[in-house]
Amino acid sequence: MRKGTKIAILGIILLFVAMAGAGYYIVSTYTVDTVYVEGNVHYTEDEIKAIVMDGPFGNNSLYLSMKYKNRGIEGVPFVDVMDVSILAPDTVRITVYEKVLTGYVKHLGAYLYFDKDGYVVECSSVKTAGVPQITGLVFDHVMVGEQLPVEDPKVFENILNVTKLLEKYDLDAEKIYLRGSDQITVYFGDIKVSLGNDSATLEDKLMLLPQLLPSLEGKKGTLQMENYNESGGRYMFQPDEG
Repeated sequence: MRKGTKIAILGIILLFVAMAGAGYYIVSTYTVDTVYVEGNVHYTEDEIKAIVMDGPFGNNSLYLSMKYKNRGIEGVPFVDVMDVSILAPDTVRITVYEKVLTGYVKHLGAYLYFDKDGYVVECSSVKTAGVPQITGLVFDHVMVGEQLPVEDPKVFENILNVTKLLEKYDLDAEKIYLRGSDQITVYFGDIKVSLGNDSATLEDKLMLLPQLLPSLEGKKGTLQMENYNESGGRYMFQPDEG
């Protein structure tokens, strides 16, 4: 065997040894022991870990950080993007960016979740806590990725205004009913709050509810606030008959 050939073979062997050593170092050093999860609402930490760390090299922090670098997620309802960052060779942080949901409608036994503009982002058999049901919308068909085909798209702006104010005042509404595009009734268990159609006084009414709702606990009926505003007006509670 020629000297040049021997040197080439030796070089290849040394290259493989170096690659094997580097591989062993990466596998042994960057094996994940600790995982922090943030931003998750619809999924538990264990569920997020199972999704991200599935498959070969699923416990290697370098691999995970490259695989999930601001990567869009397909096949995981309610999740838009997940990002994995390395805090230490054996420690990673998974940041979950969920899709922004304004509400949902029930259609043919499924829950259809839509965004602030009325575009359906997910169709699920599971009802998600913290997202209000929207009733009163009329449509004859629906497709994921398309806007709900309602008669007046302005209704989505009204829904967004209500949900923002509910969040602002820490109000957990189960359902929002709309008659037409602007007559609004919000449901809190057995209490219905009729807000009317004056968007200018909407916040004036909702900001009172954290004080009023506790006094109505255990009752059933309608809190009529259609004519209330900051400077005056009246509201009254009408119990359900029977």
